[in-house]
Amino acid sequence: MFASVSDPVDLGLVVSLNRPGGNVTGVDALLRDVNAKRLELMRQMVPQAELIGVLANPARADARKVTGDIEAAARALGQKVTVAQAGSADEIDGAIAELVKQRIGALLIASDSLFSSQREKLAALAARNSMPSSFNIREFAVAGGLMSYGASLADSYRQAGLYAGRILKGERPADLPVVQPTKFELVLNLKTAKALGLTIPDKVMALADEVIE
Repeated sequence: MFASVSDPVDLGLVVSLNRPGGNVTGVDALLRDVNAKRLELMRQMVPQAELIGVLANPARADARKVTGDIEAAARALGQKVTVAQAGSADEIDGAIAELVKQRIGALLIASDSLFSSQREKLAALAARNSMPSSFNIREFAVAGGLMSYGASLADSYRQAGLYAGRILKGERPADLPVVQPTKFELVLNLKTAKALGLTIPDKVMALADEVIE
């Protein structure tokens, strides 16, 4: 049972979303789709950013697709992006330093479990370098990041829990379609925005599910 992966077909976890065909099913978190949406939101938050930095994990099985999706979204928006990579916690400082040298106007952290585990460190580095930053989980904004947008982890775990109950009652994972999130949440950290000298646009504020003050 998985609760927060991206593209389980590409990862070889299931044969198809409708008919998993094996012993595993769960929730597709649509992480790659979320990355593109977060880039769009960051442009609205920091329209003056000529260059947006992207932190990605090269160790992911779909690493090229992740960065490719973001770069494609950037081209469609007319936004310049530059990618730095960190495949471990020890490589994060160097990757951020590389982006700082390129004078990025904002930081987009690609959705990844490594970065989720290092969210407090990433939020602190973004603050130290006065970089507006975005990640996909609410906990990043709580830790001091400027914003987060992504599927609600609580809702994804709820959906996975419902499936676990059905499997325990005798249903086969192979017959249970992979489900997608039903709730996405935008969380803004107003305190961080003020520290960065940013005014959150009304249209972004209106979309927020939670504002941290």
